[in-house]
Amino acid sequence: MAQPSKEPCKKEACDIQACLSKNNFLPQRCQRVIEMLQACCERCNNESTHCGSVAALLKQIKNAVPVTGIRQRCLRMVTSCVSNAQKSVLNGTTDAVSVVGREQIRLGLPSKGRMAADSLDLLKDCQLFVKQVNPRQYVAQIPQLPNTEVWFQRPKDIVRKLLSGDLDLGIVGLDIVGEFGQGNEDLIIVHEALNFGDCHLSLAIPNYGIFENIKSLKELAQMPQWTEERPLRVATGFTYLGPKFMKDNGIKHVTFSTADGALEAAPAMGIADAILDLVSSGTTLKENNLKEIEGGVVLKSQAALVASRRALTERKGALETVHEVLERLEAHLKADGQFTVVANMRGTDAEEVAERVKTQPSLTGLQGPTISPVYCKRDGKVSIEYYAIVICVPKKALYESVQQLRAVGGSGVLVSPLTYIFDEETPRWSQLLSKLGL
Repeated sequence: MAQPSKEPCKKEACDIQACLSKNNFLPQRCQRVIEMLQACCERCNNESTHCGSVAALLKQIKNAVPVTGIRQRCLRMVTSCVSNAQKSVLNGTTDAVSVVGREQIRLGLPSKGRMAADSLDLLKDCQLFVKQVNPRQYVAQIPQLPNTEVWFQRPKDIVRKLLSGDLDLGIVGLDIVGEFGQGNEDLIIVHEALNFGDCHLSLAIPNYGIFENIKSLKELAQMPQWTEERPLRVATGFTYLGPKFMKDNGIKHVTFSTADGALEAAPAMGIADAILDLVSSGTTLKENNLKEIEGGVVLKSQAALVASRRALTERKGALETVHEVLERLEAHLKADGQFTVVANMRGTDAEEVAERVKTQPSLTGLQGPTISPVYCKRDGKVSIEYYAIVICVPKKALYESVQQLRAVGGSGVLVSPLTYIFDEETPRWSQLLSKLGL
């Protein structure tokens, strides 16, 4: 490995200083600064000491660059270079990376598509509002988490940057975690079911020709057509999970071709015998005369909250931030589809009312019905003739629960959707601490 120079980044530092010294420092020129800073970072990548040349620019950048998202990128680039925290990430693996070079917690979110919109909607439902000054910017803030930055990235880059230490946590599909994380132990699944982005990675074959009667992976593997000279050809974008799945299932005579889109056309074009792709409803497969087979599902996927083990154990405030995000997510997701039902019921005492309510199977609530006296005023005196019953019921059992309340004397039934259900402690938090050995 080449030895680092004694004066790293001297030329780049001079160029950046000259650029920053201009009075009309417009956003267009910021891009040039960023390019030069990237060159600095590349040259400093293996430095064992801080880069003094670039460190000296911090003060100038703070004074010269307008307060914009691009300025922040400049500052972070320099800080990253100075802190010597960058390492290369290759094939989803990384060496140990120090995570103490910055103070902000970084949350990665998908930058485009349905996953991006659903991620923002979920955070909003949890009262975590992502604020973007400009939709073109890739950095945002969450006022409710003042020490946290949001970085919009491609899903695969979220996983890569979790491994490199450039992100601390992120929302991404489990399929992307599997493909680009490749079993790296530094990735921790904090919450595996965020209730959107549902799909599964599955093998699909034509429903005609030699495959017409093939219904399972076992039957596909036993077809005499596949030999070392003429293996089963699979088109896929999952070049890690695909071969691993075939190896785990003992299928030897198989080869993979890389493709990103329109995989369904590959068998009809004769360039593949099968495809391995994400499936949601299966409609696209049917429209292209393809079918899934028994045992051909590689994994089931949906959006998940993922974090870096190193960040949670080494970065100040990261674990506390994840705890708050996890609690908000758990409380909202548990309340999703749940309703509070309140009704009044005549009775002699709370125990007698409780016995009547407990005879109905849909009126049990979370731990049981809450029953409290209703204080009525009659003839100038306060008396207790009614009791209020409060229960939590799922949406699918709502009407049935109302009918059962009426059957035992309930009246004036009020129904309202639940927003959050906070447990004494979320089970996933305990599981996370166990994974971290804390």
